[in-house]
Amino acid sequence: MMLQNVRLTIRTKILIGYFLVICCLGAATIVVSERISSLQNEIETIASRDIEIQNLITTIRYNAISMETSQRGFIITGDEAYLDPYIKGKKEWEANYNILYPYLSDNPAAKKILEEIKLIIENWIATAGEPTIALRKDNNTQEIIDFFYEDKAKQDIDLLRIQFENIRQTEIESTQNHLMQLENRNNNLIIGLYTMLLLVSVAAFMIVSFVSGTIVKTIKQVVKSITDIASPGGDLSTRINVTARDEIKELADATNALLDNVNNQNWIQTKVAEVATMNQGINDMKTLAESFLSKLAPILNAIYGVFYIRQGAGEQQRIVKIGSYAASGEEEGIASFRLGEGLVGQAAVENRTFLLNTAPDHPIIIKSGLAQVTPQSILVVPIEFEGKAVAVVEFASAESFTSQHLKLLELIENHFGVAVNNVAGRMEVERLLSESQVLTEELQAQTEELQAQSEELQMQQEEMRMTTEHLEEQNLFAEQKTKELEKAKAELESYSEQLKQSSQYKSNFLANMSHELRTPLNCILILSQILSENENQTLTPEEEGYAAVIHSSGNDLLALIDDILDLSKIEAGKVILTMDEVNVSEIPEHMKLGFSPIAEKKGLSFQISVADDVPAVLYTDGQRLQQVMKNLLSNAFKFTETGSVTLCIQNADTESIKKYVPSCLNDTVLAISVTDTGIGIPKNKQQLIFEAFQQVDGETTRQYGGTGLGLSICNEFTRLLGGRIVLKSEVQQGSTFTLYVPSRPNMEKEQLAVEHHEAAAAAQDIVPAPDWMEPTISQANEFEVSLFKGKRVLLVEDDSRNVFALVKALESKQFIVTVANNGKHCLDILQQQTGFDLVLMDIMMPVMDGFEAMRAIRQDTAMLETPIIALTSKAMKNDRDKCLEAGASDYISKPLNMEQLFSLMRVWLTKQVGH
Repeated sequence: MMLQNVRLTIRTKILIGYFLVICCLGAATIVVSERISSLQNEIETIASRDIEIQNLITTIRYNAISMETSQRGFIITGDEAYLDPYIKGKKEWEANYNILYPYLSDNPAAKKILEEIKLIIENWIATAGEPTIALRKDNNTQEIIDFFYEDKAKQDIDLLRIQFENIRQTEIESTQNHLMQLENRNNNLIIGLYTMLLLVSVAAFMIVSFVSGTIVKTIKQVVKSITDIASPGGDLSTRINVTARDEIKELADATNALLDNVNNQNWIQTKVAEVATMNQGINDMKTLAESFLSKLAPILNAIYGVFYIRQGAGEQQRIVKIGSYAASGEEEGIASFRLGEGLVGQAAVENRTFLLNTAPDHPIIIKSGLAQVTPQSILVVPIEFEGKAVAVVEFASAESFTSQHLKLLELIENHFGVAVNNVAGRMEVERLLSESQVLTEELQAQTEELQAQSEELQMQQEEMRMTTEHLEEQNLFAEQKTKELEKAKAELESYSEQLKQSSQYKSNFLANMSHELRTPLNCILILSQILSENENQTLTPEEEGYAAVIHSSGNDLLALIDDILDLSKIEAGKVILTMDEVNVSEIPEHMKLGFSPIAEKKGLSFQISVADDVPAVLYTDGQRLQQVMKNLLSNAFKFTETGSVTLCIQNADTESIKKYVPSCLNDTVLAISVTDTGIGIPKNKQQLIFEAFQQVDGETTRQYGGTGLGLSICNEFTRLLGGRIVLKSEVQQGSTFTLYVPSRPNMEKEQLAVEHHEAAAAAQDIVPAPDWMEPTISQANEFEVSLFKGKRVLLVEDDSRNVFALVKALESKQFIVTVANNGKHCLDILQQQTGFDLVLMDIMMPVMDGFEAMRAIRQDTAMLETPIIALTSKAMKNDRDKCLEAGASDYISKPLNMEQLFSLMRVWLTKQVGH
């Protein structure tokens, strides 16, 4: 009885089965181990006893032979040393006999032979051993000889050998008998072991069968019950009964709980379907509410019910009662609620169900014919559609609502919300239909009035037809004009395309002309500079003057070429500004350094004034700003013979900004004025001078030189900077050019950084080295000679004039010059010769140009660190970047300023020496 109350899990049953099997195996193992241990002891005993017996027999035989041998040796030699084995054997054989005798107590035959051996040994010692030794000690040789002639002891020795062999064979037979007995015992042990294994296996099988039977029987019972329930005619109310107290019992209980849940779900789904089918064919909200309450109240065991519908819009919305169940008179409940008022109003606001399981002293009393009932539980449920409560239902019950009831209402409220919305929609359609019928009648009356108006419209349409015909004639005329305009537009587009091509031809022409002009000009400037320097003192002072005039004229021609190129870039819209911070305080110093020597030479006063409130930094293109200022100052000194030139930098006043640069009212604007006391400009030419190739004295007898491009370029640069140049002048009184430059920090910088290097290179090419630098160069001559002397230069140039001029200039600095006519020739030379310290590479060459040659050179690892200076006459956009990308170390444009070239070579050769 006590075991029936014990809960044995499947795991416990399996463990008990395993334990019993292990116990059986343990018992069998103990028995087998005991038998094996006994057998092993017997084997060890037999082995040690037989070996000991054999050793003792052998030892006694050895002792007897030793005594005989020792006795004979002493008799023959007379040396008492031969008696030692005899004495030792005489002492030991009897002791060994005493040890061996007990071992043979279980073998009478061997024991008898051993006793005979003892008698033979004792007899031999008494009759042969001791007497002959005594005779030999007495030197009684004749008696010894007589003794051995008779040789009575030989029979004892032969008999002794036979007896030793007999006892040995006897012991061997005894050992074999013992071994056979052990083998029989071993066979019996194996049979017993197999028998025990069989018994243990049977016991284990019975235990496992019993344990598994108890488990499988219960599982089959559960499976049969589940199969019966799941069959087509199965009863879901059937439950599984299991008497076992293990996991199968828990499985059965869980399955029964699942069946209960399925029954509940089926009940809920059935009721949901009944409520859903009830709504079909209902077009009135009150009928729908009463049908819903009548259907659902019995299902929920409710004794009272009220149905509220949401009506109104905005702040006027209320929850209005339209139906009730089991209520009468004033007890039907409150007629309406505001949103949030009471549980009904709050349920509509929050879409939340309220359940009150205790309702003491409830004012509602449910009456029947026999009694009055007070509700004990109240349930308020919102009916929602698309997340909004469209109705609220309240139920009261004399008993508590179950979770099953709540789950049913949760599923019904979503479907029923759709039904409420559909009925409300149908009622709205019916209302609109009735209103539409009324409007139709009104529309018929209005139609009659419209017919009268239609007749009037027909008359108006006839008038409009005539007007339309007139408009169509005008439309045809407009179409003709449109075709003419399209033709004119096509002609303008063709002309515009021709202008673009013309502009492209002009740009290409200027680029090619720049190259063609710079190539001979480069040769002229280099050779004239070499002649003017007259380092070899081979020219007269007059010839030096001629060379200086040629060099100066070449620089003037170079300036003219650069002005034409700048003007061409401006006209093509390809000038890119580099906006950056410009230090205003540095501008006066730069202008003073550049123009003070000119003022001193012409005997003019050069004054610079900077206002105190001028900002320290101006955001603009510093290079273009300085180019404009230098041009204005150059013109001022050019057209002023006596008096002064004044540079004034100050902030522009508000009136001037509004008048000249109104778009920069919110920016900082500098007013930079250049005032001179020169010849002045007539009123009728003050606009003309800002046009290209126009001058004040533009006659054939003009006094001042120049191309007339400077002010035109300055005006365009100023416009690109967002400023303006204003001129005030009187003839013979002087002129004042005022440059208004705004600070533009918000202008983009990244896309404008490309032009800076080109402009800087061009500026270096245009401006010759000032005179005041000559002492510094003189001080560096000694270092330059030591650096240049013996350096190998590879000059790659196709123009023979430039080759001649450059070779002469380089050899004058003690360079070793090798000339290549084109890029292909250059590569051939580099394959044959190595060790060039520097390469001067022209760009535009036949066969292979400089770009391709530099790329090929940089592919050679031996030439990766060799400086390459690119020489180009085509001063176009991005030339510097193209050269550097191709592999050039630096860039210089033609015509070459030799001092600048030597400076670049000095820099790169110094770096090479440093490496």
